[in-house]
Amino acid sequence: MQKTQEYLQQNFDRFTNELLDLLRIPSVSADPNYQKEVFRCAESVAMHLEKIGIEDVEIIATNGHPIVFGQKIINPDLPTILVYGHYDVQPADPLDLWHSPPFEPLIKPTEIHPEGAIFARGACDDKGQFFMHVKAVESMLSCGELPCNVKFMIEGEEEIGSENLGVFVKKHQSKLAADIILVSDTGMLANDVPSVTTGLRGLSYVEVEVTGPNRDLHSGLYGGCVKNPINALCEMIASLHDDQGKITVDGFYDSVLEISRADRDAMAKAPFSEEAYKKSLDIDTTFGEAGYTTPERGAIRPTLDVNGIWGGYTGEGAKTVIASQAFAKISMRLVPNQDPEEITQLFQQHFEKIAPVGVCVKVTPHHGGQPAVTPLDSIGYKAATMAYQDTFGKMAIPVRSGGSIPIIAMFEQELGLKTILMGFGLDSDAIHSPNEHYGLFNYRIGIKTIPYFYKHFVELSKS
Repeated sequence: MQKTQEYLQQNFDRFTNELLDLLRIPSVSADPNYQKEVFRCAESVAMHLEKIGIEDVEIIATNGHPIVFGQKIINPDLPTILVYGHYDVQPADPLDLWHSPPFEPLIKPTEIHPEGAIFARGACDDKGQFFMHVKAVESMLSCGELPCNVKFMIEGEEEIGSENLGVFVKKHQSKLAADIILVSDTGMLANDVPSVTTGLRGLSYVEVEVTGPNRDLHSGLYGGCVKNPINALCEMIASLHDDQGKITVDGFYDSVLEISRADRDAMAKAPFSEEAYKKSLDIDTTFGEAGYTTPERGAIRPTLDVNGIWGGYTGEGAKTVIASQAFAKISMRLVPNQDPEEITQLFQQHFEKIAPVGVCVKVTPHHGGQPAVTPLDSIGYKAATMAYQDTFGKMAIPVRSGGSIPIIAMFEQELGLKTILMGFGLDSDAIHSPNEHYGLFNYRIGIKTIPYFYKHFVELSKS
């Protein structure tokens, strides 16, 4: 892989500029106003794949945003790596909290990224990370060092639940046939502490609606006489956790797979500073389920969080009104053995049961996903740790992530393939938040490390 590494070094400035161009496309999948931009981004991804020598490149229509597919089959008898990523991004709101325009990428140094970080929506999640794979394969192809077959599947709906990806995968199983799936949509512990994500939490996402009177009411004439839907919603939400941080939804923990003491001790070997964690968030204390550490709460325990809440008047000045309705969006992160559909049903039953007299409740399920775990004795995991050893000079630490990538479990179910999660982002990169960024070091080290995964995966597959 020496020629590949030299090629990377010689072309890294170009690789960076090409990523900046990709980040300038506001491919916000959740907002219909950006539909044309999402498609333009798909076209750009396809162009980049064709440019580096990927064949059979297609922009495949779905009932939503398109999927970009391409492949390079150098020998059908060799292993095939299927690379998954997504080119869509989260909305940039609130815009006033960005230090620079979200779709005008800016490179500037930070305390964690002294050589510079790219500030833009999608820089880390996931344009910068999937583009590492494109550039890594370009480097291998250009030097004649691609050791196996590769396929790309880059979608445009991950940020809205990958609504059409399952249909695509079921329909194109032969097209997607491979030996392993490789994804960079996660992170690592620190720039000097490489890690491989070996577990993901599942997800149940719902929207709740609380309705009281048949119209908005004057708070002077009706206050104290009718149940206020906003007050009722706040009371209900407050009751969803007890004073020990435990979720009160009936049956919520019944299927939770408890992690052994030995596994918890192994997790605790990963470096973590409670004080640094609090400082990075500018908070005085952490909060969560009693009996678990902060890293455990964020990885091996289920959660329930309000992601948005609204109702009534929120404009300038005052409007004395009792709103007819109140709304909230709620996400529940799930651990192995918890089924999203079952949890959604349990939540709906519980939320309807705790509704006070005087209001009606409606629960609307949105997207969800199953938890996923990668075995530490698999060829894919071993190849990943060896690749990190080559570039970082140290073994990667296995970690469980608190995030969810619902399609990982779907890949295993539909394609029979395990996924290796080689993420190079950091928790401090502000994904989904204003001022999202991705370090130049991380972008470069990702492109350097990925070719070694190919090398070791092929070699381990022979034994």
